[in-house]
Amino acid sequence: MSIITLNRPERLNALTYELAVELEHVLKEIEDDDRLRTVILTGAGRAFCAGADVKSMSDPTEKLLPTDKRYNFFSRLEDIEKPTIAAINGACIGGGLELALCCDFRIASEAATFALGEVKLGLIPAGGGTVRLARLVGPGRAKEILYFGNRFDAQEAERIGLINKRTPEGELMSEARRWSAELAERPPISLKMLKSCVNQGLEMDLIEALAYETRCAYYLLKTEDTREGMQAFVEKRKPVFKGR
Repeated sequence: MSIITLNRPERLNALTYELAVELEHVLKEIEDDDRLRTVILTGAGRAFCAGADVKSMSDPTEKLLPTDKRYNFFSRLEDIEKPTIAAINGACIGGGLELALCCDFRIASEAATFALGEVKLGLIPAGGGTVRLARLVGPGRAKEILYFGNRFDAQEAERIGLINKRTPEGELMSEARRWSAELAERPPISLKMLKSCVNQGLEMDLIEALAYETRCAYYLLKTEDTREGMQAFVEKRKPVFKGR
């Protein structure tokens, strides 16, 4: 288990160029470490992440967040091959919500609030918010959130399917750790294939997606973990998966 904490509590963990670069670096280290099976992303203090640091963005001498037409640090979080959980402890606004949307799961405390309010600044979300939000909650609900830009609470986020689970404020990290521990018991290669099938499948038509799923299933049949899982089932014991 790896826990990444956005740590600018004095600015509600608002994103800067430096923080984005550091996050990319940490994600690369986690990706390369086979001992780390899962990732929890959370924020220090009373916020998860208040989005891009507008004060920094308005300074012409400051670097803007690193983006690319094809790839950026949001996509780096989305594409990491290990399960990711956003543990949303407070304000999850703008780019903060875009970060959460890149995670596989979102668990929020009762204190969490959400918004994509860029429209109120004459902007639009530029970290994949328009695309990922619509795919998660549907285009109609996404347009309501995007066009009005208003803040809503964790209860509403759970109702519309934006988050997987809502917890009492003091139980957020223990619940995120519980999810993480259970995921760590699953075979890593199977989780990798599942993540790829879902994420890549969204980019394909139905026939392509089904064919890709079949290729992934055949690939798994050749792995030690699949053989171990089936043998353990036959022997009525708990499997020991090694990621091979």
